[in-house]
Amino acid sequence: MATPSPNRPLVLMRPMLHDLAKNWWLILLRGICAIIFGVLAFMWPGISLVTLVLLYGAFALVDGVFGLGAALLGSKGLTPGSRWWLAVLGILGIAAGIVTLGWPGISALVLLLFIAGWAIATGVMEIVGAIQLRKEIDNEWWLIASGILSVIFGLVLALQPGVGALALILVIGAFAIVHGALLVMFALRLRARNADPLLPS
Repeated sequence: MATPSPNRPLVLMRPMLHDLAKNWWLILLRGICAIIFGVLAFMWPGISLVTLVLLYGAFALVDGVFGLGAALLGSKGLTPGSRWWLAVLGILGIAAGIVTLGWPGISALVLLLFIAGWAIATGVMEIVGAIQLRKEIDNEWWLIASGILSVIFGLVLALQPGVGALALILVIGAFAIVHGALLVMFALRLRARNADPLLPS
C-alpha cells in the first residue's frame, strides 16, 4: 500500500468519486461505442438517413445499458444518491433505443426529433452529474464539456430537422466522435484515480 509523503497528504476518495472510479471501464465503453458509431457514420458509403437514425438508436440502447450498469454497480455501503444521475442517463438511453428500434413505421423526422430530445436530456444529466462531482474533485471539466456538447447537438437537430441528409450525417458523426473522445478522457482520469486513491481531490 502506498505511503503518503509529506508533500502528498492522505486523501480518501469521496463516495461519488469512488463509485465512478471503480467502474471507470463502463464510461470508457460508452466513449468507445460513441467513437465507433461516429466513424461508421463517416465511412459507411451511401448510408441513408433512416439507417443512420436506426444505428443511432442501437448506440443509444448500448450507451444506456452501460450508463445504468455504472449506476447499479456502485460500491456497497455507499449511498445510491450519488449515482442517481447515471441511472437516469441509462434509462433515457435504453428508452430511446427501444423506441427507435421498435417503431419501424415512424418517420425519419420524428426519429430525429426524438433523438434530439434524448441528446438534450442526456446532456443535462451529464452536466448535473459533473456539478455534483465538482464537489469532490477539482477541474472536472471533461464531463461538463460532454454534457454541453450533447445539449448543443440536440438543439441543432431540433432546430434544423429538415436540413440535407448529408449535413445531418456529418453533424451526427462529428458529435459522436467528439462526445466519445471526451468520455474516454474522463474515464482515463477516473482510472488514474482508481489506481491511486491517495491522489488529492
